[in-house]
Amino acid sequence: MCQVGEDYGEPAPREPPPAPRPSREHKCVKCKEAQPVVVIRAGDAFCRDCFKAFYIHKFRAMLGKNRLIFPGEKVLLAWSGGPSSSSMVRQVLEGLSQDSAKRLRFVPGVIFIDEGAACGRSPEERAKTLAEVKPILQAIGFPWHVVALEEVFSLPPSVLRCSSQEPAAPDGAYKAAVDNFLQQQHVLGAGGGPGLAHGEEPLPQPRAQSAWDLQSLVRPPAAAQTEALSHLFCSVRTLTAKEELLQTLRVHLILHVARAHGYSKVMTGDSCTRLAIKLMTNLALGRGAFLAWDTGFSDERHGDVVVVRPMREHTLKEVAFYNRLFSVPSVFTPAVDTKAPEKASIHRLMEAFILRLQIQFPSTVSTVYRTSEKLAKAPRDGPAAGTCGPRCLLCMCTLDVDTADSATAFGVQTASHLSQIQSPTPLTETGTPQGLCCSPGGASRREDPQACIAEQLCYGCRVNMKDLGLGFGRAPGLSD
Repeated sequence: MCQVGEDYGEPAPREPPPAPRPSREHKCVKCKEAQPVVVIRAGDAFCRDCFKAFYIHKFRAMLGKNRLIFPGEKVLLAWSGGPSSSSMVRQVLEGLSQDSAKRLRFVPGVIFIDEGAACGRSPEERAKTLAEVKPILQAIGFPWHVVALEEVFSLPPSVLRCSSQEPAAPDGAYKAAVDNFLQQQHVLGAGGGPGLAHGEEPLPQPRAQSAWDLQSLVRPPAAAQTEALSHLFCSVRTLTAKEELLQTLRVHLILHVARAHGYSKVMTGDSCTRLAIKLMTNLALGRGAFLAWDTGFSDERHGDVVVVRPMREHTLKEVAFYNRLFSVPSVFTPAVDTKAPEKASIHRLMEAFILRLQIQFPSTVSTVYRTSEKLAKAPRDGPAAGTCGPRCLLCMCTLDVDTADSATAFGVQTASHLSQIQSPTPLTETGTPQGLCCSPGGASRREDPQACIAEQLCYGCRVNMKDLGLGFGRAPGLSD
């Protein structure tokens, strides 16, 4: 019989004590003087000024360490209205100001894509969102572009081709470009311009846009295009494929606007937390071969336009604190996964998994993120770097499928499907089954547009095309 007061076995392990909150006795870990207002990690309490300097330094160090954006180069800022992209625009805006210690030397522009049709929003709701976006863009002062997602239907076919990639700049090219830029600005300042000291350059000021310009530059999309886009997204059977399709269309539209207006770089506001979630999501989607392109600082897969991610060192917690402390405006726009349950898509499931694990183990995001930094951008048995080999039509990555390799799951699926369709088919004079065409890899394919398109897609895009509801499930290698 149990005895009252007796202790059987070892006591249950106690939970670790919570991290101490900053009190009046604690000081900032940087200046050791001011009162802390932000706790980024356990024991890292910053005051307002030190946190701002720490935040700005991470952004500038990311750009300075990679040295991909040359002086005078046009850079397009992809602004979605969310916290991370809004913080990125604020960093660029402060970096171009006269009060900045080391001013940024590129020429920025901003693009905002209205994705209301893909999310099922009404015209009134989309107009309300644009009414919130326009004052923010006008206050920023950069040249801006507001385009609707429906404009993907009017893109030229050249967006599906890999543009010629410029050769890599030799060592010392960046320093030579900076010296040349400073020398030109010094000559312009000495030749009758405003008084400029050596090393201080006047950047081109953005053109102020009047209210009439704001109304004339934003053209409502055609009703037929809106209906076609809504029908396309309604035909997608899973939320996972819908999010991948939306991301693909968004990237193609941004790249087209960048090429049309002379931008050679595109900045996105992907934070460290988002990149960690994206890395795990892409692994689950079968895009492991492209992790270095999808999560690295630079993405050169498109050739003439390079995508950079300068916010990849900032966590969502830091972004939220910065926007709150320094009143960074943002606009909430519902996405395709808004109010979706946790298991509605692979993206939502991975996001919930990483964030929940981050709460229990605070080093989760940083560990996954550091892993992505070690990935190399080497082509998979493809042509040499700098050349443009076979690319996926949707994501523009090097094709990672090899139907001749029966050791992979994809090869087994393809061989099984071919054996089913070849058995009842008569042979031609050359011995090829009638109605089948031979692909460059040596495997036979039906003369079907859907099959021909599937052959030009990578493994991850082929899997997503199964859920589009357009018949791609009958393509070779995609059978259930």
